[in-house]
Amino acid sequence: MSQLPPDPVVAPTPDPLTPHRDMTHAHFQAGDTVVVLKGVAGGELWGDAMRVVAPSWHLPTDEAGWRLRDATGGQQSYITAHPRYLVHLSRRCPDCLIHLRAMEEALLPKYPDDNALIDCGWYSTTAVGQLVHVADVRAGR
Repeated sequence: MSQLPPDPVVAPTPDPLTPHRDMTHAHFQAGDTVVVLKGVAGGELWGDAMRVVAPSWHLPTDEAGWRLRDATGGQQSYITAHPRYLVHLSRRCPDCLIHLRAMEEALLPKYPDDNALIDCGWYSTTAVGQLVHVADVRAGR
């Protein structure tokens, strides 16, 4: 097994799938384990694994979102995210598996290096702890 670099290389890459993904708030429940896909690592998709905690309004989209907890802590243990950003890890969900496979088909051929850790640059966190996708950024925010 090859060693991955400690910090990802930020490689802005268009995300043609997530902004158009139609996931309702009800698709996820408190207690679900999810991942927010962020890029490619070692020839596979990678992201931040989190636990869905409670409903929360997602200000960047003005829609119902979820409060997420990162069990590993870090700079910010809790964030709020829109459901379309999330993929189930805790169960084999057909909708999430379809999205995961489509993301693999779109991204893995672009980054075939098994030793690369690529952050596609899709997400940032606002000052109030809201995870926001680059396609959801509004003028003035």
